[in-house]
Amino acid sequence: MSFEGFPVEVSPIYEGERIRKEDMYVEFGGTAVPHKFELVLAALMGEVEDGAVKVIGPDLTELKEGGSYPLGILIKVAGAKIEKDLEPVIERRIHLYTNYIEGVMHLNQRYDIWIRISKKSFKKGLTSLKWWGLALIKLFKAELPFIEKMEVSFITDPEKVKEWYQKALEIYNARDARARAIRDEDVDTFYGCVLCQSFAPQHVCVIAPNRVSLCGALNWFDARAAANVDPKGPNFPIPKGKCLDPIKGEYEGVNEVVAKRSLGAVKRVFLYSMFDYPHTSCGCFECIAFYIPEVDGIGFVHRGFRGPTVNGLPFSTMAAQTGGGIQTTGFLGVGIEYFRSPKFFQADGGWARVVWMPSELKERVKDAIPPELYDKIATEKEAKSIDELKNFLVERNHPLAAKIKEIEAAVAPPEERPPTAVPTAVGVEITGIPVSAVPTAAGGVKIVLQGAKITIKKLIIKRAEKIEQRAPRSS
Repeated sequence: MSFEGFPVEVSPIYEGERIRKEDMYVEFGGTAVPHKFELVLAALMGEVEDGAVKVIGPDLTELKEGGSYPLGILIKVAGAKIEKDLEPVIERRIHLYTNYIEGVMHLNQRYDIWIRISKKSFKKGLTSLKWWGLALIKLFKAELPFIEKMEVSFITDPEKVKEWYQKALEIYNARDARARAIRDEDVDTFYGCVLCQSFAPQHVCVIAPNRVSLCGALNWFDARAAANVDPKGPNFPIPKGKCLDPIKGEYEGVNEVVAKRSLGAVKRVFLYSMFDYPHTSCGCFECIAFYIPEVDGIGFVHRGFRGPTVNGLPFSTMAAQTGGGIQTTGFLGVGIEYFRSPKFFQADGGWARVVWMPSELKERVKDAIPPELYDKIATEKEAKSIDELKNFLVERNHPLAAKIKEIEAAVAPPEERPPTAVPTAVGVEITGIPVSAVPTAAGGVKIVLQGAKITIKKLIIKRAEKIEQRAPRSS
């Protein structure tokens, strides 16, 4: 495909390029900007100005270097085979094709987009958003020939972005609601997505009727449509096969396909648990679920929450532990629509195990939270530390309140109870071990030592010596 005349290169070799803050000319979206979105709308042939790229608001040369700005990407497509089901499929490809452009970094999706344009590419001539739009049109039409007409608009005017942002949210919600009518048991095929493998090589996203993609952009209907129109693309069918565990959500077919697509790195996956063999996470997840051993509960934080969570860590820090395509027990990326799934963490206790989430997220998924538990789940307004969380959960009689009292009793000061000792192979005696333990992917347990007293009676370090073995002498 020729991009003759473009100021920068456009190629898959730039996919996965990272642009640090000191190297960026400007950025759009991100956590500092409340209004941003990308939206694809199916239209009639006469409603699309084919090949047009419009900038509604200030263009790149009119923005201050180093600034963060709102952005709306609105794309209209038309064609004989274009249908509403394809809107989110095309939408998700914006992430893929934008990252082909030298010096342009695109992260996330829908209302969470974050784009950076490098100083180097700006100096090379990437001085208008129109270049970005033209690249998208060429790439989309080459890869998805059912798109006969395409028009791209970049909205940078803050008021217009805000106006369209609300419209976009309504459209996203309507798409999500449609998928709530079916269950995993109603279908024989799930779908996979490897769109993020440039950032997370081992990650294979499994999309089932009761489990939306981690990025929140694709439900089961969307993934099915994508696999049908582009069989060689990043979305593909997964025959679910024999159900090995209906509670944890383990399927023979899913394990086989994930093992193949991850080149053997991931061999087992539990779709509805964050322990033992949790689903891998990429980096585009909308939320992070994190285990809080001090209360044996689960907390959540969404990408838009700024500041530390109840365990003292912000989203960005936990994202490094969660993403990259690895299986990390106790950390899991999830899409917001997953909160409404009837299989929501069903292997881990479901909503009865949830103890903390930001107030904005809690309000957003209020319709999914059992009414009797809503006031028992803390937010940053009630608990900013683990101690405050413990007090809140006990006072509100959360389902984990009794367990918390047990944990507190187990870590009482030594003078209040006789110490318990656990001998180890190196002569280390550990006292004051609480009851909390997290299962690990290897099948063992990771013990969390809270308030433990460790006494090392003797530690001997010896240099390994090579012992030469000789045959006995003959007499």
